[in-house]
Amino acid sequence: MKITIGQKENAKLILVCKDQTHEGLEKVLEQLKEKDLFKGEAEELFSHVDMESGKVSVYLGLGEEEKVDEEALRLAAFKGAKELSKLKIRKASAKLPKFSGLCYRKSSKAFAEGLYHAEYRFDKYLSKKKDFHLEEVSLILLEGKEEKVLPELSEIENLMDGIFLTRNLINEPAITLTPVALAKAAKEELEPLGVEVTILGREACEKLGMTAFLSVAKGSTNEPQGIIMRYKGGKDEAPIGLVGKGVTFDTGGYSLKPGPSMMTMNGDMGGSGVVIGAMKAIALNKVKRNVTAVVLATDNVISGDAYVPGDIVGSMAGKTIEIHSTDAEGRLTLADAVYYSIKHEGVSEVVDVATLTGACVVALGEFNTGAFTNSKELYGKIEKAAEEAGEPMWQLPLSKGYRDLIKGDRGDLKNTGGRWGGASTAAAFIEAFVEDTPWVHLDIAGTSDIAAARGYLPKGATGMPVKTLYYYAKGAKK
Repeated sequence: MKITIGQKENAKLILVCKDQTHEGLEKVLEQLKEKDLFKGEAEELFSHVDMESGKVSVYLGLGEEEKVDEEALRLAAFKGAKELSKLKIRKASAKLPKFSGLCYRKSSKAFAEGLYHAEYRFDKYLSKKKDFHLEEVSLILLEGKEEKVLPELSEIENLMDGIFLTRNLINEPAITLTPVALAKAAKEELEPLGVEVTILGREACEKLGMTAFLSVAKGSTNEPQGIIMRYKGGKDEAPIGLVGKGVTFDTGGYSLKPGPSMMTMNGDMGGSGVVIGAMKAIALNKVKRNVTAVVLATDNVISGDAYVPGDIVGSMAGKTIEIHSTDAEGRLTLADAVYYSIKHEGVSEVVDVATLTGACVVALGEFNTGAFTNSKELYGKIEKAAEEAGEPMWQLPLSKGYRDLIKGDRGDLKNTGGRWGGASTAAAFIEAFVEDTPWVHLDIAGTSDIAAARGYLPKGATGMPVKTLYYYAKGAKK
């Protein structure tokens, strides 16, 4: 979809607040209200097609004007674009008013984002594809606002490219998205944008001492891959670090998952998809910051070579780990990934993103990403970025009690802390490998992939929290 400025089309998206007058529309809105067809309530939609003139009007309700926020504008634009496409409209326009308490630049950007969300679909494996008809929406801006809004529209277009890449990677089945294929996708998407991408094979990972990661990879015939992505948009300062869990399929290993629980395990590489998508958005928008992203990619399967419960394995940091469950594999790959980021890439702070625990889904459902940290300052940056992104997040506890639960008997650590507080004990395990480096862990097990479409988020991969990482990188200070 193309978003332009200033063209008036026969098809219109019309934003309506229930408590405001709308010049030139008073009569029609009153008639719709009297007939109980449209009142301007939040999330309400009414469309009218004039068969003689060919004019199409899609009315989008926003509720009370003072309560309109950026999220409401995203959703209204999304619903409007879907309706226009259903009506087989190819070009439309939308007049964007000023809402009290909202920055005009940001509200215009939010509306554009909602339009872009409407065109996403993952249909590459469908023999009969569903067409999306809407090709162009022209925004009618307030006089004199074009110069300020145009950069925001360019930024959100690039950011949505990163989100769509993330969704596509996560939605891809494991039969085609192997660790090697994930590494290839990262190179193909990022290298043309000036991002340096280095791929580490099994031998290179062995030389680096990534024994925790390689323990998970032992059972697979697929070659494990270390994917190192370096974007240099800043000066000489140390890069900030992003780490994504890259388990391209998780059977649970010998701690085998029930069959139905495996159906979405192609998405267990959600964290890697997020950081690759974020790196694309960062590079496209030429963010003035150095950013290094690390993904250690493997699948977790069963074979005669696979690791088993009761094993004791090493790690790049030199710490030994008792394996109490082979289904707690993601944290093993992250342990080596965050340690590598700090010791070999010299990152000043690190944010890891992972579909890590069912316990986080039990606690927060599909609505909030779980967050853990050892640094109030760094978490403040992430929290601010999440608010700007409109991606809900909730900080969960990380304290001595959880750390005590992962202390080992025969090894330094154990890879599970028991049934209770599973999201916090998993975070405590990763924390043991970051030492004193400022760190935030984002558990996206509930928000990365959803069971049913919600608002402008599609069923399946959501692309969360690509926007959060992007705004964090954009606004990060050393």
